Amino acid sequence: MAGGNAIRGTRVGSGPMGEHDHGNHAERVAVSYWDADGNETVKYYAADVPDDQIPELIDSPTTGMPAGRNKNKPPQVIKNEPYKTHLAYVKERRTEEEANTILSDALERLRTTGKP
Repeated sequence: MAGGNAIRGTRVGSGPMGEHDHGNHAERVAVSYWDADGNETVKYYAADVPDDQIPELIDSPTTGMPAGRNKNKPPQVIKNEPYKTHLAYVKERRTEEEANTILSDALERLRTTGKP
């Protein structure tokens, strides 16, 4: 059985939490951010930081979505495009007619010369 040491894990002379002789807290300002789901995140900045240096957007630590300072108009989630295959990129550059022309030319060369 453990000993009856009541101050185990505390600093000697620390006193109760919130005691004023532990130093002064810097003045700070609370800034609220909201994501598209309506979740609020509060970030604290030094009071002497100009407003234009406080970010307008952050990544919400709970959801990972972008969060903005305007509660009524939070930023929308940007849709990421899925990975595209090589064929998808080719289809963006060529029309169906161009693809058929290129294919028929390549097949004709193959038949006549035996080389691609």
